[in-house]
Amino acid sequence: MTAPPVLEIERLTVRRDRRRLLADVDLGVAPGSIHVLVGPNGAGKSTLFGAVLGNVEFGGAIRFHWRGSGRIGWVPQSFVVDKTLPITVLDFLALGRQRVPVALHVRRATRRRADALLARVGLDGFASRLLGQLSGGELQRVLLANAIDPAPELLLLDEPSSGLDETAVRTLEEILGELKRSAGSGVLMVSHDLAQARRIADRVSLLDRGCITSGSAATILRDGLQRAADAPRERGRA
Repeated sequence: MTAPPVLEIERLTVRRDRRRLLADVDLGVAPGSIHVLVGPNGAGKSTLFGAVLGNVEFGGAIRFHWRGSGRIGWVPQSFVVDKTLPITVLDFLALGRQRVPVALHVRRATRRRADALLARVGLDGFASRLLGQLSGGELQRVLLANAIDPAPELLLLDEPSSGLDETAVRTLEEILGELKRSAGSGVLMVSHDLAQARRIADRVSLLDRGCITSGSAATILRDGLQRAADAPRERGRA
């Protein structure tokens, strides 16, 4: 018997100021799989994440079929940090990982856990760095470290490779592979890197306000791109 998707989206529609940002989107993210969303800028990919996270009003249905913790990990495309805020990477990772307020004390066990997470994302020794002084790529990796511990049932990634060098991209892909294999996490990820989608995706959806097509990475990236190019012309004739 096939396990239900960890995330199930049916006829998702989002409107803003009388404009339709998403229309009748259907997709599902299976446990232990990586589902990549591709599409042009303005296609509604970030809006879809906002709906899943409960930050955007929508029509249709979004269902979660949890098997365990029901934890959602989230790495946004951009994360604004007040550069004057005296918070270190360790302080940030300690939030929610201990009962004692971080401002009073960071426990030794929490520090060890943070150090291990930073080493996992290629930022060994960064615990004492100020969060506001990190580069964009470094901050992205800190957000990833925060999102993957404890292992989420559903991991949402909005262009996580943005600002990463080649080594960091490989590390990201290794982490995603490990999460889907060992933890059974379902991953929904936005990427403009089609080569990356070919490498890691179990399933790909082409999105342009509506879901144009979904299928295996090999099929969609071979045949679906032409359908995406044809779709605006078809809408123009409608």
